[in-house]
Parts: sequence; structure tokens; C-alpha cells
Amino acid sequence: MHEPTSSSNGRVTGPSARHRLEYAGFRFLRALIRVLPSSAAEGLGAALGWLVGTVFRVRRADVDEHLAFVFSDRAKAWRARVARRSYMHFGREGVVLFMMGRWSKERIAECATIVGFEEVRRAVEEEGGVVVLTGHLGNWEVAGAALAARGIPLDVVGKGMANRRFEADLFEVRERLGMRVIEMSDAPQGVLRSLGRGRVTAMVADQNMHRHGIFLPFFGRAAATARGPALFALRTGAPVFVGFATRQPGRRARYAVEIERLWYEISGNVEADVLSLMLAYHASLERAIRAAPEQYFWQHRRWKTRPPEEQPSQP
Repeated sequence: MHEPTSSSNGRVTGPSARHRLEYAGFRFLRALIRVLPSSAAEGLGAALGWLVGTVFRVRRADVDEHLAFVFSDRAKAWRARVARRSYMHFGREGVVLFMMGRWSKERIAECATIVGFEEVRRAVEEEGGVVVLTGHLGNWEVAGAALAARGIPLDVVGKGMANRRFEADLFEVRERLGMRVIEMSDAPQGVLRSLGRGRVTAMVADQNMHRHGIFLPFFGRAAATARGPALFALRTGAPVFVGFATRQPGRRARYAVEIERLWYEISGNVEADVLSLMLAYHASLERAIRAAPEQYFWQHRRWKTRPPEEQPSQP
């Protein structure tokens, strides 16, 4: 069941006409994907991604700006190729996500190899709750599904979407893949409950924070960063891992999931330890992005919120 939305005057309303139209188009595309062979469906997704980025140029100015900043030493033609491939990658991986919803655990485990799995399993068995941080790189849904398919008790923190029908479908797919969803609004209590029960809690931690973030360098530029993932780990003493699932070359959907313990300095000062943990996470994420830049979600406005010293002065 889809939740109603509230209008500005407090009255409860149903989904907007735009959302209904978007969802109808999505259902048609999803039905088409399910009757096509996998290779054809993924090709369709890649083509749609190319269309969005090259013809309609949705957020293309942002993508070009981000790539020019991070890879200023690379040729403009190289950056344009990375931009096109990024759109195609996420079009294709969106298709894979909804195909995965019908895959068996065995098929998911077969398509995704995990480097570092035994260390995660030992941490769960010996230390209880574990925090896993990832980013908008490769296919983060595959990373979670691959752990769940191997018997890891996994909860994922999911951010709500403006179109509640999309959100309901996405959360349903995650549940079918063995990932329990903690809604962002319930994260402060939900994550602590999850870790207290000895489960793994996974979080995508590279989103711009509009409010209450801390400014940390990301590729050398201050980025508003969530402190929540670090606070959860510090308050519970849970070990922290960082992991990414990158698509491997070839026509068939195959992924390499690399996951490793995240080590950082612990001083006993909460603010200093939050900075230490999140800086270590940024360093790991930057290395992974540089290894597969065409698989990063450059469309996200990661540096949108600026620190106070960069704000225009008020008269």
C-alpha cells in the first residue's frame, strides 16, 4: 500500500498526476524488461542512459563540472567518454536491479565474487553488529544482495523518494533480495537496534548533507558529509567495513565485491574520531572511484552545500 502525501495546508492528498504518469511509464518499462532476454534488457537500459545523458543532457552540466574538477589532468575527450559511460552504466544497472528481484540466492552468489567475505563473517560471529559503508559506485545493491545471499543478516538504510510508488517497489525488491530496509526517518533508532541484535547495517555514505553535516575533503574539495555512520559505529563499538561492487567486463552481469576492514584512529574524543573515520572512508572511496570512474554516480551534486566561509556575505 502506498502512503498518501500531505499538501502544504496539511490536507492529505494522493499521489500527484506527475507521479502517477512516471510510475505508469516505469511499470511499462519493467514489464518490457521482464520479457526480454537479459542481454537485450541491459542493452535497452544502457541506451536509455545514453539518451538521458547525451540527448536530454539531464544534469550533464553537473557531471562535466565534477569530472573536470576531479580529473583536471585528463583530456576533455576522456572526461566526455567517462560521462557517457556513467549514464549508460546506471541505465544498465537499473535494469539489473529489477531483474535481480527474481533471481535465486544461488544465482546472485554466482554472479558476484566477494574478496574479504571471511573477515566480515568472522566479525559478525565474534563481535556482533557490523557497520558496512559503501558509495554510489558500481552496483551497491549487488554488494548487499551478495552478502545476504551468503547468509549475512543484513539491514540497509534506505532514503525515501519523492515518488512513493517508486520507493515502495525499490524497498520490495530489496526485501526479496534478503535485505531488510531501515527507513531514513527511523535510522537513529533502527540502526542501533540492528547493531544491538548482531546484524550488519549497510549505509551509502557519500550523499551531500543539506544540514547538520561536517565538511571534509572529498577529492580535495570540502563536501558536506553525514556524521551518522561514524556515530553509530562509535556508540556501539561495532567494527566498520567498506565495500564496493564493480561491474566486470563482458556482456554477462558479473561483479567483483571488494570489502575490507576500515581502520582509523580512536582518541576518545567523539568529534575527532568521527572525522578520523569519515576521512578514512573518503580515502577508500576515492581510490575505488579512480579505479572505475565510469561507474561512479557523478550526477549527484556531492559538493552542492558549501561551508560557511564560502557563503556570500549578507549585507
